[in-house]
Amino acid sequence: MAFIDDMRASGHAVESTCRVLTEHGCPVAARTYRSWRQANRPIAARTVKDAVITNALITVRGAPEGLYGRRKMTHWLRRQGHDVAFCTVDRLMRDLGMNGVRRGRQLRTTIPSRDGRRAGDLLDRDFTAPAPNTSWVADFTYCRTWTGFVYVAFVVDVYAQRIVGWHAATNKRTDLVLTPLRIALWDRHRQGIPIEPGTLSHHSDAGSQYTSIRFTEHLELENIAPSIGTVGDAYDNALMESIIGLFKTECIATTVFHDGPYRTLADVEYATAGWVDWYNHRRLHGSLGMNTPVEHEQAYYAARQPVESIT
Repeated sequence: MAFIDDMRASGHAVESTCRVLTEHGCPVAARTYRSWRQANRPIAARTVKDAVITNALITVRGAPEGLYGRRKMTHWLRRQGHDVAFCTVDRLMRDLGMNGVRRGRQLRTTIPSRDGRRAGDLLDRDFTAPAPNTSWVADFTYCRTWTGFVYVAFVVDVYAQRIVGWHAATNKRTDLVLTPLRIALWDRHRQGIPIEPGTLSHHSDAGSQYTSIRFTEHLELENIAPSIGTVGDAYDNALMESIIGLFKTECIATTVFHDGPYRTLADVEYATAGWVDWYNHRRLHGSLGMNTPVEHEQAYYAARQPVESIT
């Protein structure tokens, strides 16, 4: 740096001196020299902000929020109190080599029951609901383990896309899909929002588990209207297919919720329990205005509470 000072005092430009030094094996950038000369200059506000956001991004590596892409990561950072733009998050995540997880192709798991009569499609691909406990969708998927296949069934409330029940088993018998339904009914009663008789519909695909006598009889006993899509048409249960895709991508295909390979049924249950809790209580959903399913439901019930008169 002293040599550059001497050359500058002799009338030579800093850029020319740095270029000659670089050609002779001593690379020095002109901006490096100027930064050295202005060592007491305050750090730029953008540099400080980038450092803060970068630190926040680094802390979520290995956490469920590390699965977010640019858009959801921006909304998550804003919820943490950071005033940050999408372009800033995109730039910093790119510098850190961070990318949100992407879904792969999904295989069919249910075997349709083609013979006999079954319930009609009450949803008609309209996956919206006016309130919680009015429309539920259900399906199951499979996971490979060292001891064989494990099947995981879910029941989801359409209104807030909240997972209200799930169950894992090593076989595909009717109990696989009947157990999460019973859990969902019990949990809603435990929360103080029981199912009103005749107000709930249960939608699924045409899998033999959902068209079985045991399952349909249980729906009738609970006064729940059955709804079944057409055979081999994933669009008739698109919401459930989408959530299962998230489960396979965010939970099963990563080590965020389980460290190492899945060896047994217990491993899958452990990971699924962690993912469902995160999905319902912390995961941001673009279709819910970047709120969580629990927040979306709470907002519904809060809006229905009577406003106390001011005396």
